[in-house]
Amino acid sequence: MSSTFMRALAGTRLYPLTDRYLSRLSHAEQVSHLGKAGARIVQLREKLLPPFEFYQEAANALRVARQLGIKVLINDRVDIALALKVDGVHLGQGDLPPEAARRLLGPKAMIGVSTHNPEQARLAAKMHIDYIAIGPIFATSTKQASETPTGLTILREVRHIVGQIPLVAIGGITSENSQDVLDAGADAVAVISDIWSSPGTVADARALL
Repeated sequence: MSSTFMRALAGTRLYPLTDRYLSRLSHAEQVSHLGKAGARIVQLREKLLPPFEFYQEAANALRVARQLGIKVLINDRVDIALALKVDGVHLGQGDLPPEAARRLLGPKAMIGVSTHNPEQARLAAKMHIDYIAIGPIFATSTKQASETPTGLTILREVRHIVGQIPLVAIGGITSENSQDVLDAGADAVAVISDIWSSPGTVADARALL
């Protein structure tokens, strides 16, 4: 088991993701808000900007993160993660395979993988990765794909499957249900909508932390 991801959480249980559409803020502004709220690791997620514009946004966000001592992972884009020398990358099922990302980013990079069912989690557990994400746990409006919510029962099953590999739950998680998710076996919760429910401000980050 890699403890790199757990060390990056620094005792917190929140793994926040940025979202320009919901927050109405740049990635750098979002990182600043999250860092001041107490987050220690942030994933930069961008589905709309062209690669060059996301690169510029990520570079600015990384400068803020370094000043605040925050670890940064990039969603999907291994090329941008490599160019900026961020702390790692989060990969979806259709992205570059984790072993290829590892060859590019090196042994110290944090690599996480999204899974949506027990079989995907079982395969991911055999890979050289730092954490596994499972979800969506509940219905969510930020995920465009058509995965069916897994619920807490599948989360418990996946906890058993992955053993000691850090497990991140994502999808429809709020300050109201986050404790149930943690009790079901997640090491951390990845949250988007509940944090950025009020454009321009961090809503529930402190409660989730």
